[in-house]
Amino acid sequence: MYKAIIIGTGPAGLTAAIYLARANMNPLIIEGPEPGGQLTTTTDVENFPGFPDGIMGPELMANMRKQAERFGAEFRTGWVNSVDTSKRPFTLQVEGQGELQAESLIISTGASAKYLGIPGERDNVGNGVSTCATCDGFFFRGKKIIVVGGGDSAMEEANFLTRFATEVVLVHRREELRASKIMQDRARENGKITWALNRTPIEVVTGGMGVTGLKVLNNTTGEEEIIETNGLFVAIGHTPNTKFLGGQIDTDETGYIIVKPGTSETNVPGIFACGDVQDNKYRQAITAAGSGCMAALDCEKFLEGSMVHDWSQSL
Repeated sequence: MYKAIIIGTGPAGLTAAIYLARANMNPLIIEGPEPGGQLTTTTDVENFPGFPDGIMGPELMANMRKQAERFGAEFRTGWVNSVDTSKRPFTLQVEGQGELQAESLIISTGASAKYLGIPGERDNVGNGVSTCATCDGFFFRGKKIIVVGGGDSAMEEANFLTRFATEVVLVHRREELRASKIMQDRARENGKITWALNRTPIEVVTGGMGVTGLKVLNNTTGEEEIIETNGLFVAIGHTPNTKFLGGQIDTDETGYIIVKPGTSETNVPGIFACGDVQDNKYRQAITAAGSGCMAALDCEKFLEGSMVHDWSQSL
């Protein structure tokens, strides 16, 4: 029986672990198959406060984990198959760990970026392929960039990247875009954005020193083409990692956990959410860490209140 179990070890989960461990709550943190979250696939992190020369993503996550362990947080590795939220203590079925119980839960399982699934893509994440313009755009100053996608996020990222790039090529497999008209208009009015519509990406081309191009199929002519580029930004959306909850926690139509505004509270008392699993707007390490702090403080307050309640009921 644990006072608190944290599911997920990105910036949100590890920050929550640091706060709860320092409060003598002895949290258990369950790591999935990718400990540290998306930052472990990022090379240089230059926008996390406190590191004027930047820091490698894996190093930042390793430091956060050491900090949590220093204060007594316990870590276990396993895949959470299911959670019973119908009554407290909550029961988790964890692959490799069996059944675990907790008085409270913090869900920080993040969101996974969607990839194209083409050769050369995943092999070059952090080496010319990215899913976060805000994180990595600076590294492509004065270079040519490709953005793949046809929705609002693709238009937004393309516009943002024109701050750094000499040219941004927007590649989409259809002639029509899914993006709202206002976002399309902004992109079309930007002189640095060029368009390669009705083209399906089929391979990321590398020249031994990173990405050099994107091979596409021209759906009109049926011919293959190579669009030269120094970087490829995939902007086709994210999938929040909430499937294991089995619909027991309220989410929006895309699967992101809904929290009470200004808090980390879900619709189930004693269950809190932080990081990208409840944030489809900012998706930054620093905002995830901040929400992890919120979740820990909300959780601590909940546990203190419930313990007082339980004690008074026993009188």
